[in-house]
Amino acid sequence: MNRLSIFATLAALAVTAHAYAADAPTLTPELQPLDIASGTWQYHGENLATADQKAGKWTWLEECEWSANHAFMSCSFTMNWPDKVVKSQAVSTYNYSDKSYWHYEMFDSDNGGADPFIARMTIAGNTWTHYGNADKKTYRVIYHYVSPTQVTVRIELSSDNVHWATLAQGEGVKDVRATMRNSNR
Repeated sequence: MNRLSIFATLAALAVTAHAYAADAPTLTPELQPLDIASGTWQYHGENLATADQKAGKWTWLEECEWSANHAFMSCSFTMNWPDKVVKSQAVSTYNYSDKSYWHYEMFDSDNGGADPFIARMTIAGNTWTHYGNADKKTYRVIYHYVSPTQVTVRIELSSDNVHWATLAQGEGVKDVRATMRNSNR
């Protein structure tokens, strides 16, 4: 192949790549805060001993990416709790009608399929808080993004929405290598 044809091929690729990038959907300002979750995350933490649970260590694998229309941050979880494995699919988005964030999570096991976790979500800086009900109890899940590659998580329970007891706490680290592999698919 001569130099002219190599140059022509590279120029055509550059123009095509630029045109493709121009057609890629951009995130609205309301959805931009959700972008920090994209990627593959490895979590580890512990359940605290309460009247309803034993103390124990847990790990999660979370894989998050934007939906094709860039309206939903979709996350697949495999949660290895001390006594069972729970898989879930979570979707977070912004609702333009009520001007708030929402988190929807469906579960495949432990009879949770009929009882998804639906939570209004607040985002204040780098802290996401999901407020919702499950198993006839009020929960909040608090994610605090310490950096683009590190997050802490805390799960709390309340009977009066004023006093909160911590049930579990841990931290997650973004697996940058896995995130890069997944983005190249």
